[in-house]
Amino acid sequence: MWRLKIADGGDDPYIFSTNQFVGRQIWEFDADEGTAEERSQVEAARQHFYNNRFHIKPCADLLWRFQFTSEKKFRQAMGAVKIEDRQEIKKEDARKTLRRAAYYVAALQASDGHWPAHNAGPMFFLPPLVN
Repeated sequence: MWRLKIADGGDDPYIFSTNQFVGRQIWEFDADEGTAEERSQVEAARQHFYNNRFHIKPCADLLWRFQFTSEKKFRQAMGAVKIEDRQEIKKEDARKTLRRAAYYVAALQASDGHWPAHNAGPMFFLPPLVN
C-alpha cells in the first residue's frame, strides 16, 4: 500500500535540505501494509484511474485521501446547507457554507504547512479540493 511521507528526507545521504524538507512529499510502497479492506479500496481506485486515464487526467489524490481519513479520522462536524431550487440564499447559509469549506481545507493541510496534492496543469490546486 502506498503511504505519503511529509517533510522526510529519506535515508539518501545525497539529499539535503536547508528548510528541513518542508513541503516535500515522498510516496513509499509496502505491499504488506494496510488491511485487506484498505488494499481493496486502493486497488479499486487504481483500476478506476486506469480505466478513465484518458478522460480524467488528475487522480484527485485518492490514495492520499484514504490515508488522510484513516489517520486523522477527519469527519466534517458542521452540517451541509441544502438550498432548494429557486430558494433565496440567506447570509447565514453562505456563512455556514464558507465556514465548512474553510474547516475542510484547513484539515487537509499537512503538519509542515503545505497541502499535499497531485499537481496537474493550470488547475493545479483543484484536485485536492474535489470531493
